[in-house]
Amino acid sequence: MKRSKQREQAFILVYESLFNGNDPETPELFSENVEELGEYSLSLYNGVSEKAQELDGYISGILKGWKLSRIPKINLAILRIAVYEMKYAEDVPESVAINEAVELAKKYSGKEDASFINGILGSITREE
Repeated sequence: MKRSKQREQAFILVYESLFNGNDPETPELFSENVEELGEYSLSLYNGVSEKAQELDGYISGILKGWKLSRIPKINLAILRIAVYEMKYAEDVPESVAINEAVELAKKYSGKEDASFINGILGSITREE
């Protein structure tokens, strides 16, 4: 299974967790009822769940005049995954993490949201 597909699976799990918390059964239920999870999907989901506060700190540090609570949950899920990959996935170039996040936003959110996500992630990259 391609990484982009696995990233999309992880996005769905992270988005779900924003409503239901980090229920350990969520990945299992997804595998049973939707499709089998890829190894990278599960790794990404677990990493984002474990580092959520830290990831939110990176995102909050970029927001000017916004609170994290104002970001739509769908965009927050996308941002958390991208920032996690940028900071912790050594085999994923930052440009790939940003591009994949923008593509997820185009598919699940909207054009303006894709631009917003691109801007946030670009700012995080420039701050390093």
